[in-house]
Amino acid sequence: MELTGKIIAVLPERSGVSPRTGNEWKMASYVLETTDQYPRKMVFEIFGADRISQFAIQLGETMTVSFDIDAREYQGRWFNSIRAWKVDRNVNAAPAPVGMDAAGIPPFDPAPQPSAAPQPAANPNADLLAGAPFASDNSTTDLPF
Repeated sequence: MELTGKIIAVLPERSGVSPRTGNEWKMASYVLETTDQYPRKMVFEIFGADRISQFAIQLGETMTVSFDIDAREYQGRWFNSIRAWKVDRNVNAAPAPVGMDAAGIPPFDPAPQPSAAPQPAANPNADLLAGAPFASDNSTTDLPF
């Protein structure tokens, strides 16, 4: 999976020694915020000192993060893990089409737009309807709607 956004937080690195293998481990976590109309935030992790130094993620960078999502059980509770395996800094935000915002949605314009649709022809029976009780002019009727 991939997500593009801006790094808004660099969390403290965690490290330790695996009780099973005796090897040292290191993990860094980052918060990425998307630039959509309704921004979303995601915490992702990079596991391994070599990858942490290879990616060298800095606060404020805009990037695309490729990641895997996995869940694990610990003492009867389940936890999600989002681990990045690739970081792409060559993010070129494509310009939005004319008349669209960055999400491809046209902007809200409260002013009515003139219609290019043809106007209906005058009713040839308008003079007959003028004296009828249900005339086409609704301004003089006493109906509540």
